Amino acid sequence: MGRIWRCAGLRWAADGPVLVWDGGRRSALTWGKRVAFGVEEGGVRTCVGARGHVCPLGAEVSARSTGARCEECARLDRAHSVAADTLADDPRPYRVYLAWFGPGMAKVGITAVERGSARLLEQGAVCFSWLGSGPLMAARRTEELLRAALGVPDRVPYADKRAARAALPASEADRAAELAELHARAVALSGWPESLDRAPFRPVDHVAAFGLAGAPAAVGEVGSLVAGGVVSGELVAAAGPDLHLATGTKGVVVLDTRLLTGWGLVPAGAREFAVPVRALRLKERAEAQDGLF
Repeated sequence: MGRIWRCAGLRWAADGPVLVWDGGRRSALTWGKRVAFGVEEGGVRTCVGARGHVCPLGAEVSARSTGARCEECARLDRAHSVAADTLADDPRPYRVYLAWFGPGMAKVGITAVERGSARLLEQGAVCFSWLGSGPLMAARRTEELLRAALGVPDRVPYADKRAARAALPASEADRAAELAELHARAVALSGWPESLDRAPFRPVDHVAAFGLAGAPAAVGEVGSLVAGGVVSGELVAAAGPDLHLATGTKGVVVLDTRLLTGWGLVPAGAREFAVPVRALRLKERAEAQDGLF
């Protein structure tokens, strides 16, 4: 069958999205590029391990999981996570940010200063603004203060982000308006830690970086990969871990690249798109409830 490829995930570089493969090889993704691969015949999806270590059990994991880790490896990975408050002694400076994904859909979060805006690209933030910077625990306290005072969460489900992405305001000013109001309310609050320096409102818009301006709307999303299945399409946009692929027969379909990890992947050849696809939830309904390439 030839070489089996294993995806280590999607990363965002300065010039756009990049698929990373086990062993370090990288595949830059550009608009119009054909993204095509098959899933190993007879293969199963196995745990990707944690913190650079192989899963000692080689455990099989669900095809629908976006984490691709067994319970033990997931526990180990979370035991060394800033998000889980297990690295309180991290000496690096952190930034607090406001991210916006669509009307009525904003969140507050933190990221290490050294990472720049990579975290916002990885999350699929349509636009964002920094709120301040300082030591980790000061940033974490500020995040909690703002989350409670502004009534915004620290997490937004990816299904909701995809639904909102299909109907964004046309102008940057309109996309930044809700952030501007939240930022003004945030900096007016008392109780900020003294060690956290506040930042002025300077919105950064990612619509161009994501290729969303003028891109055809997505109509479906890949629910899971299956052994022997095929994904094939032209890349028309990308946001966070999602690739928007024009498939021809199924319209534009969103592939969450987190579903790739743990599978053995092979060249697709000329085979047609053949993995489970479900209708993309619309925003109104959401509110009501070069290796292979």
